[in-house]
Amino acid sequence: MFNKILPALVISFLASACVTSPTGRKQFVFLPDTQVNQMGLQAFDALKKEKPVSNNAQYNQIAQCIAKAITQETGGSWEVVVFEDASPNAFALPGNKIGVHTGMLKLVDNQDQLAAVIGHEVGHVLAKHSNERASQELAVNEGMNIIQAIGAPQTALGQTAMGLLGIGAQFGILMPYSRVHESEADIIGVDLMAKAGFDPRQSISLWQKMERASQGQQPVEFLSTHPSNETRIRDLEQHMPQTLALFQQAQAAGKQPHCI
Repeated sequence: MFNKILPALVISFLASACVTSPTGRKQFVFLPDTQVNQMGLQAFDALKKEKPVSNNAQYNQIAQCIAKAITQETGGSWEVVVFEDASPNAFALPGNKIGVHTGMLKLVDNQDQLAAVIGHEVGHVLAKHSNERASQELAVNEGMNIIQAIGAPQTALGQTAMGLLGIGAQFGILMPYSRVHESEADIIGVDLMAKAGFDPRQSISLWQKMERASQGQQPVEFLSTHPSNETRIRDLEQHMPQTLALFQQAQAAGKQPHCI
């Protein structure tokens, strides 16, 4: 009897764990959003203890202004923190948390390029990529220790947990998002920035600029965890007509951010 019931339970569990991402992709996600959001909150608190927070009023105003315009398209309240860090990097975490390095603010040429970065990172959160990676890890390894390890980010298991959230580079471990996740975040992000009134064509300029910044030297941290290549730029170019239509609609509706 038990042998007959168990397969049925497994099938039922797998069916309930299959969800659809904002782009229509099938995902294996079984952790409750509340649990993954708590992981994000704990990770963000750990980062604020580990990294100095910038007091630069201009940097904070710019980051807050751009993030607010983008997240208004998603709903909810988001916390934005600028970290004093020379590496050009940014990230977003479950639980509506956004971190921007001062190095990224120095690198971008305009508000639209920073909007492309923030939109991309928010895209990872909206598509539940952290939950998807954590669910896959738990399905393979079993047990919940990896979630509990968020509270100790300096441990080996804690670093792995941070990596699953997409910020492992902060703690010495690289767990890049997959090409699928990157492509998805690109599309979600560029549509978000366009809906908010930012010029989506600057997303292509941003990735070209990031690649040039890495030539002849150690790749910048953002590209180590967010690979940029010809495929990414080509995909954005192919999607641009649809995104430009969203941008034109936003402009017509009076959405014209002036953050810088």
